[in-house]
Amino acid sequence: MAVGDRIKRVRNLRNLTQRELGLAVGFEENTADVRIAQYETGTRTPKEDMLKKIAGVLDVNFRSLYDPSLYAAEDLMYTMFELDKHYGLSIHDFDGKKCIAFNHFLFDEFVAEWQVRKSELAEGSISKEEYMEWKLNWPDTADDLGKHEPYKQWRKPPDTSD
Repeated sequence: MAVGDRIKRVRNLRNLTQRELGLAVGFEENTADVRIAQYETGTRTPKEDMLKKIAGVLDVNFRSLYDPSLYAAEDLMYTMFELDKHYGLSIHDFDGKKCIAFNHFLFDEFVAEWQVRKSELAEGSISKEEYMEWKLNWPDTADDLGKHEPYKQWRKPPDTSD
């Protein structure tokens, strides 16, 4: 997904117009919506400092908007090679599929928490919106599998109305 698509997805999730987002990041009144529209359509690409402003206004981690260019298989392979160089990966057969294991304790913990969130989503104990909040603001939403409170709350408070 391109940067503009990510911006648009989160802007819509936050119920902001292009104009509101543009004004919030400091664009002039007469160009605010046009500039955001240009980013969302890919006509223009925001520079890193602007993307960080947009992320701040949208209240998400900058990396959730950033385009890492991992959509091509070749790019992904080179990324995996680099990860292998730094962390040491192992490749295993599991049910007829190739699986990559990271030999990195901290990464294993991150993936374990992600697995829990995906399971919670599948079983319906969290909503799609909550799951999206968890991902968009990770690692501030991480709780180390219940060992501590996350820095940023992502679960909706329980409905106490009768």
